[in-house]
Amino acid sequence: MIEIRWRDLDAYNHVNNAVYATYLEECRDEWMTRVLEGAGDPWDWVLARVAIDYRRELTQDDDIVVVSCRVTRIGNSSVTLHEEVRTQNGELSAEAEAVLVARDRVGGRSRPMGDAERAALERELASETPRGQTPGSDPS
Repeated sequence: MIEIRWRDLDAYNHVNNAVYATYLEECRDEWMTRVLEGAGDPWDWVLARVAIDYRRELTQDDDIVVVSCRVTRIGNSSVTLHEEVRTQNGELSAEAEAVLVARDRVGGRSRPMGDAERAALERELASETPRGQTPGSDPS
């Protein structure tokens, strides 16, 4: 949960579109830290892509947003996440797709994810897969 701060508002008195990216980043950072605990360094990953679909404006009156993310696909060096920003009442305000890429700190380029990282992400994917769906499959 993230409190909507007065500084998050723009001249239209709603949360500025760029602030949604910050909300998603805060959630994504906490999620990666939790999932990779003991398996890898979350700071060895970089955001390669994010696409946000805005569904409902947020105002100061919404007070708190609930932000979530879950893994939808695991590649050789990347992981794709589905992310959501919701009001406390559960109304969808935005949804996003983000792609994180494992990065070699020395060379600054992408790298294949390590076995421990892959295992941690696969455990997370399996734990989040709704019944009747195959991990990594598109439900639509």
